[in-house]
Amino acid sequence: MASTSEIKKGVVIQDPQGLWVVNEFQHINPGKGAAFVRTRIKNLQTGKTLETTFKTSETITLVDVEHRRMQYLFHDATGFTFMDKDTYDQVAMSDADVGTDGKYLRDGMDINVTTYEGQPIALELPRKMTFKVTESMDATGGNTVSGGNMTKEVTVEGGIKVHVPLFIKQGEDIIINTENGEYVERA
Repeated sequence: MASTSEIKKGVVIQDPQGLWVVNEFQHINPGKGAAFVRTRIKNLQTGKTLETTFKTSETITLVDVEHRRMQYLFHDATGFTFMDKDTYDQVAMSDADVGTDGKYLRDGMDINVTTYEGQPIALELPRKMTFKVTESMDATGGNTVSGGNMTKEVTVEGGIKVHVPLFIKQGEDIIINTENGEYVERA
């Protein structure tokens, strides 16, 4: 048994309905009342996704999973394909299993893949990644002042759209937080 404070992305929880992988989580400590953890979990057997909350006083059963360093190879109609760099075994994950993390994957990229009984169930991307700006409108006179929160939308490699400060130009490298998809800083 484990406490709900151990819940994080990629953790597998067992309950009477089966095994659930945590896709998203948020620890919430309201001003009044007890703290809790809000999660989005996916059933490994059925593929059903639920949003549920766990009180901090609850105990949960965590299942042992294996974290393997793999290389992203390609995406096709069957999903995303990864290769274990030690054994050269290839595994595939469906678009639904990868979710929004798929837009950050680049060919040849090394990432951690969480597996349960040999099957991939979750990805662990680097928290921050560098991308080149491929499309950006130039700033016009008078709106390049660094004060305020003025932003513009740019497109980076892979077609990802991000709001950035006005001074970012096409061809520059920027760092994006993969957890929330937001601009962090220039590379």
